[in-house]
Amino acid sequence: MSEQAITAQKENKMGVMPVNRLLISMSVPMMISMLVQALYNIVDSMFVAQLSENALTAVSLAFPAQNLMIAVATGTGVGINALLSKSLGEKNFRRADKTANNAVFLALCSYVAFAVAGVAFSRVFFSFQTDVQEIVDYGTSYLVICTVFSFGLFGQITFERLLQATGKTFYTMFTQGLGAIINIIFDPILIFGLFGFPKMGVSGAAAATVFGQIVAFLLAVILNLKKNHEVHLRFGDMRPSAAIIKNIYAVGVPSIIMAAIGSVMTFGMNKILIAFTTTATAVFGVYFKLQSFVFMPVFGMNNGLVPIIAYNYGARKGHRMFLAVKLGIFYAVCIMMIGLVIMQVFARELLGIFNASDHMLAIGVPALRIISISFVMAGFNIICSSLFQALSHGFLSLWVSLIRQLVVLLPVAFVLSLTGNLELVWLAFPAAEVVSTVLCGFFLRFIYNKEIKPIMSAEK
Repeated sequence: MSEQAITAQKENKMGVMPVNRLLISMSVPMMISMLVQALYNIVDSMFVAQLSENALTAVSLAFPAQNLMIAVATGTGVGINALLSKSLGEKNFRRADKTANNAVFLALCSYVAFAVAGVAFSRVFFSFQTDVQEIVDYGTSYLVICTVFSFGLFGQITFERLLQATGKTFYTMFTQGLGAIINIIFDPILIFGLFGFPKMGVSGAAAATVFGQIVAFLLAVILNLKKNHEVHLRFGDMRPSAAIIKNIYAVGVPSIIMAAIGSVMTFGMNKILIAFTTTATAVFGVYFKLQSFVFMPVFGMNNGLVPIIAYNYGARKGHRMFLAVKLGIFYAVCIMMIGLVIMQVFARELLGIFNASDHMLAIGVPALRIISISFVMAGFNIICSSLFQALSHGFLSLWVSLIRQLVVLLPVAFVLSLTGNLELVWLAFPAAEVVSTVLCGFFLRFIYNKEIKPIMSAEK
């Protein structure tokens, strides 16, 4: 066997497998598991909607707080992914192990912070948004459960990122899929009190969610210990390393802020919409559940793409990076085009899943059709952001998100709300996406000339 063949055999598949096959093999398992997650998001709200519209509104108002937890977990995960994959590409296995062990430490710290905040501030959070006491009570009980038991969420995402960073995305399909299936099964059981279980109402939806997350977390731990031999988890090595944590958050903080900005945007939109009617807020919450069915596959591709780019950047393989980005953009735009067609044609039927009243349909149908105009542009922007993050230029993604959501979307939505015409408010979404696309195109050109092109030239 030639020396080159021996080297290729020893190298991680992210450096040698044909790029299209690699991207598909790493992305499809996560796309499937994220579709299952999107399904349980929809099922969750579908059962809650059967309780009352106020119950659905409470869950919708809780979304910014839940999204903030996910933002911290996934943003930190992006930093873990980038540093760990880059370390493996550079054959720096000691740093890879330290990254994995510090990831567990950061997950624990994040959980403690949100558990304390959830107990202390959940009622204040809902009281600030509405004076409808039933919504406040529903929302408080829901959010307290989600935060106090959020160790499942933080643990699941962290250990899944360790699998993804080493190219073992197939296993994350099992962890995410199992967690989602458990949630779907226990939602009606705990909400309505079936099979001898207590009838918990909105709290039952939260209990089913955290139960699924905890089981997925435990499975992710087992899979890392049994299957992920490229990193070594040792409790004695989980002492915090300032250098490793700094490197993780150099990429992770922009991602966290970027996702947290989404929570601010959602909170602000809820305040704008609830001034029209609580039904408008419920529609906005339903939209987020439905759009996750379109966006989750693209995010799955994003999660598969980041370690591929980071690994090949560390290995100085520019042509593989370039091809991976091109394929990612193509697949993402195709997925979003399908989502656009579905939203345009089946808006009424999709809202019907949530027991939509005539009033809710009158608001929701135009809302879904107008917002979905932005889908194709969003696909391109998501892949661009994954490239920026993988190459440790997370602040470019942060600028795009900041301008899109806080500089354009919210102010435009507020100004349009002053007309008293609710339909005009939804136009803020495609307007913001147009601005994001222009920025992403400009930054993509900058990254290509600064990072990718020099490596490709050196390969020739």
